[in-house]
Amino acid sequence: MSAPATAASVPTRAPAPAGRGSSGRRGPTFPRVVAAEWSKLTSLRSSYAVAAATVVVSGVLTFLAANASSGDPGFDPRGSLTAGVALAQIGPLVLGVLVGTGEFSTGTFRTTFTSVPRRVPVLLAQTVVTGALALLVAVLAVAAAVVGVLPAAASRDIALDLAGDGTPQVLAGTTALLAGTALLGLALGALVRRPVPAIVVAVVLVLVLPVVLVLAGDIGTDPMAAAPAAGDVPAQQAAVNTVVTLLPAGAGQLLTMTPGTTGLDGAPDLGPWGGGLVLAAWVVVPLVVAAARLRVRDLA
Repeated sequence: MSAPATAASVPTRAPAPAGRGSSGRRGPTFPRVVAAEWSKLTSLRSSYAVAAATVVVSGVLTFLAANASSGDPGFDPRGSLTAGVALAQIGPLVLGVLVGTGEFSTGTFRTTFTSVPRRVPVLLAQTVVTGALALLVAVLAVAAAVVGVLPAAASRDIALDLAGDGTPQVLAGTTALLAGTALLGLALGALVRRPVPAIVVAVVLVLVLPVVLVLAGDIGTDPMAAAPAAGDVPAQQAAVNTVVTLLPAGAGQLLTMTPGTTGLDGAPDLGPWGGGLVLAAWVVVPLVVAAARLRVRDLA
């Protein structure tokens, strides 16, 4: 019989470094996570359907608006370039929500977060791929809007000048608005985690709430009263306009307005750059909360 092994003679295995799995690896690198999320996003038919719908809505609504106003004596086709933005942003908004909620609605988050234990890189990768696809869709939607005004401009023998009178700023602001709206949808989807409630919250925040606030402000004013003097805005109306300006819709209005124009009466005149910062805040804050929730709470 052989002598029993002593504690000193039994080989021991060094503990795995902190933060690593049992295989001693930290999991996939961030570029690999981005590649995986891009593969998921581009393999879904819904991504292409939403992208196509966004481009078509932008072009068709712009075409209709330009043709409806082409009979006006002072018709400028560039004034119709943003006519389809309000409805065209629904597509990017829904796209972002679907990306943000996709892992949770299908149950694949268990596999994904097992492969990427730190979890937050997955959310960051989703932000990168959503922003990239949304930017491409936004550029195509803006191009569709430009094409949409061409028939009306041609009917009046007006040459469409896209290089003057602040038009490049309007086109760039529209592109940024559509891309930012997709990231807002992603942030809300990642925070809520359920597609239907997230879409409802997103649509109410972006489209419904500004209209409700404006109507509420109008109810509180006397329609028979004389128009206030320049700069003399009732306090209630100024407060409502300030809140609307600080919503995503108000940020979008600031991003897409032509140079020389101002925002809502009584509201702070933030300009396009201020509007961009407001929209960025609406994206960053929910993303940070969603990331913190991923790190500190167990997943159901």
